[in-house]
Amino acid sequence: MHGRVHAQRLQYGAPCITRKPHRIFRLRCGSCIPAATVSHTLATLCERSGQVQTTMLDRMRKLGFVFSMSIMPLLVLAEPLAEPGPVQRPHIEVELVSEVEHVQPGEPFRVGLRMLPDAHWHTYWKNPGDSGLTTEMEWTLPEGAGASGIAWPYPERVPMGHLVNYGYGGEHLLPVTITPPEDLAPGEEFPIAVAAEWLVCEEICIPGDAELSMTLPVRAGAAPKNDSVADLFARADERRPEIVDWPARFDTSGGQLAVQVESDELPTDAEWTVFVGAENIVDHARPAETAQLEGVLQAGQPLSPYLGEIPDAMPVVFVDDRTGRAFEVTATPGSLQSTGAAAASAGPTEPPIGWGLALLLALAGGVLLNLMPCVFPVLSIKAMSFVAGAGQDQRAHGLAYTAGVVLSFAVLAGVLLALRAGGEAIGWGFQLQSPWVVGVLAYVLFALGLSLSGLFAFGNRLMGAGQQLTEREGVSGSFFTGVLACIVASPCTAPFMGTALGAAVLMPWPTAMSIFLALGFGLALPMLVLSFSPALARRLPKPGPWMETFKQLMAFPLYLAVVWLLWVLGRQVGADGLAAVLGGMVVLAFVLWLGGRKSRGATMNSIRHVALALGAVAAVAALGAGVRMQQSPGDVENAWWEDYSAARLAELRGDPERAVLVNMTADWCITCKVNEGVALNTDAVREALEAHEVVYMKGDWTRRDEAITAYLSEFGRNGVPLYVLYPHDGGEPTVLPQVLSPGLVVGAIESL
Repeated sequence: MHGRVHAQRLQYGAPCITRKPHRIFRLRCGSCIPAATVSHTLATLCERSGQVQTTMLDRMRKLGFVFSMSIMPLLVLAEPLAEPGPVQRPHIEVELVSEVEHVQPGEPFRVGLRMLPDAHWHTYWKNPGDSGLTTEMEWTLPEGAGASGIAWPYPERVPMGHLVNYGYGGEHLLPVTITPPEDLAPGEEFPIAVAAEWLVCEEICIPGDAELSMTLPVRAGAAPKNDSVADLFARADERRPEIVDWPARFDTSGGQLAVQVESDELPTDAEWTVFVGAENIVDHARPAETAQLEGVLQAGQPLSPYLGEIPDAMPVVFVDDRTGRAFEVTATPGSLQSTGAAAASAGPTEPPIGWGLALLLALAGGVLLNLMPCVFPVLSIKAMSFVAGAGQDQRAHGLAYTAGVVLSFAVLAGVLLALRAGGEAIGWGFQLQSPWVVGVLAYVLFALGLSLSGLFAFGNRLMGAGQQLTEREGVSGSFFTGVLACIVASPCTAPFMGTALGAAVLMPWPTAMSIFLALGFGLALPMLVLSFSPALARRLPKPGPWMETFKQLMAFPLYLAVVWLLWVLGRQVGADGLAAVLGGMVVLAFVLWLGGRKSRGATMNSIRHVALALGAVAAVAALGAGVRMQQSPGDVENAWWEDYSAARLAELRGDPERAVLVNMTADWCITCKVNEGVALNTDAVREALEAHEVVYMKGDWTRRDEAITAYLSEFGRNGVPLYVLYPHDGGEPTVLPQVLSPGLVVGAIESL
C-alpha cells in the first residue's frame, strides 16, 4: 500500500482560481471504459448479432446496467496515470528528475521539478509579485517517506507593463528533499509521484498541471550522482539563498516596509536586490532602496496600495548582484536602530553652527520667505485686508496675523521635533508629504477663492476684510490668514533657512523651538511693520466700489495655488486619485453655492439642509477615496538623470573618472521646481554635465523617503532643496546655494 504525503505549500495572499483539465482514468489493464455507455453498447452488440430474442435482449440490458453500476466505484477510485519522463504542456516542458541514481534506506536525497518554458515565457516564485500564481506540488510516496517544501532559488524581476512579477525564465529546477524510511530493504523499488500545478505566462497566462512519476531502486551503498541533471541542481544551488539567523527586524510605519539586518558577515561592497517573500506587502514596481554601514544593512520599499495582513514573521531575500550570493532572513516586528537609512549614523551629531547665528539666519530666512512664490497667494489675501481697511488702525490685525504665523510655526516645529525624538525620519515640510494634507489644503484655498469671486459670503470672518475689519471677527480673520501662511509657506525654502533648520533639529528642544519661532517671526515681520506704519495707511486709496473688483482679482492667485496643490496631489496619487478629488471639489463648490442661497419656506429650507449635509459627506468621501490611491510608476526610460540610490552614489564615488551632482527635490517644493526650470534643466547645464562627465542624480522627497531624509541629515539639513556636487577624485563634496542660476551651476561644474 502506498500512502499519500503532502509537501509543505508555501502560499501567501489570496489564492488564485485554478482549473484542472479533464483527466481520463484507466484500469490496471489499461483499457478505457466509458461507464455511462456500457449498457447501451452491450445491447447494441446483441441486436446486431441477430442471435437473441427480445426476452434475452431485455436481460442483457439489465445485465449491462448492473455491470456499469458495479464498475463505477472502480472508475471513481482509480488514480490518474502518472507519466514518467518529460511531459509537454502548452508553452512548457516539465519533468521529474532525481539527483541520485538509487535510494539508500533512511538517507535523504533530492528530486526536482525541471521546468522549461518557451522563450519569453516564465513561471513564478513563491511570491509571484503583482500577479501570477506560485508553482505547487503534491507528493505520493511510499509509506513512511516524507517530502520537504520547495527549496526556492531566488527569482528574477519580470516587468509586465506597469506591473513587476517575480519568476523564472529558461530552464530551471525547483528542488525538494525526500526522506525515505529506515526499513527499506535493498532490492526493493521506491516509486515517486508528484501532482504539479503551475502558471506559465508571457502576455497571456496559461495554467497547467501534470502527474509525473519515477521509480528508483533501493540499494545499501552510497548513491552516485545522476550526471545528466547535475548541472540543473548546481544552478539551483547557486541561486538558493543561504538561510541565516542574523537578527532582523521590520517596521511598516510611514508607508514603507523598512527591514534592518545586523551581522558582521554581511559583504561590505555588495549591491543588493531585495525580494520580500510575503505577498501583498510591498509595491513591487518600486525596487527597494538599501544602505549599509558597520554591520547593519537596511532596506526600505514602499508598501503596496493593496496591503494585506502583516505577518508575524517576514521572509526577506537579499541578493548581492555582484557575486550572485543570496541570504534569506526572517524578520520580526520591532523598532529599528534608525528608521532612516543605516548611513544616517554617519551624519553629524553636533549642530554645524551656534545658536546665535542660527537664530539670525532663521530670522533672515523668514523675511526672504515672503519673496517665495508659494507665499504669494496668502499675502494677496492680507494685502486685500490692508486695502479694505485703509485709514483704520491696522495694528491689531498685524499682531493677530503675527500670532497666527508664529503659533503655527511653533505647532509644526513641536510635531516635527517630537516625531524625530521618537525615531521618525521626517523633515521640514513633512505635512505636504501626506496626500490628505495636500487635498484638504486644496479644498480650503479653493473655498477661499470662490468666496473672493463672490460665490458666497465667507471672507468677512476668515480674512478680516470689509466693514468688520476693526471688529473681533476681522482680528480672527487675520489670525487665520497667518495660520494659512505658515502651512503654505513651510514647504518652501528660502536662503539661510536650510542651515538654520538643520542646526535646530540637532539642538535641545527649547533652543530648537526658539529658532523655529524666529523663522515664523521673520515671515510675519514685513506685514507687522506695515500694520504699524501710519504713513503707509495714509497713502492707501479710499474704500469704494473698486474694492469689489480688487477682491475678485485676488482670487486668481488662490486658484493658481490650488492648481499647484492639485499637481502635487496628482504626482502622489495618480490620475485616478486626482479625478476623485476634482469631483469632490465640484461637489464642494455646489455645497458652498447652495449654502449662500436664500431659503423660501420651511420645506425648502429643510431640503436645502439635507442637500448640504449630503454634499458635504460626498465631498469628504471623494477626497478620502482620492488620497488613498497610489501613483503608478512613471516611464523614466528617457530621463537624463538617475534616481538617487545610496549604493549607486557610493559606486560612482569610487570611479575617479566620474563626478556626481545630487539634487534632492520634491514636487511640493516650489523653490525646487523653480531651480530646476531656471537652472538645472537648461541646455547650458546639461552640456556642462556631459562635457565634464558628471552624473546627475535626483532624489524625490514628494512622498516620505527615509533614505533621502538620512542623506539630508548628513549635510545638516532637514528639508529640500539640497544640491551637492561631488568631484572626480573622491574629494570633499560642495553644497551649492538653495537658489540657483545656470551660470552658478556651470561655474561649479567647470571648477571641478
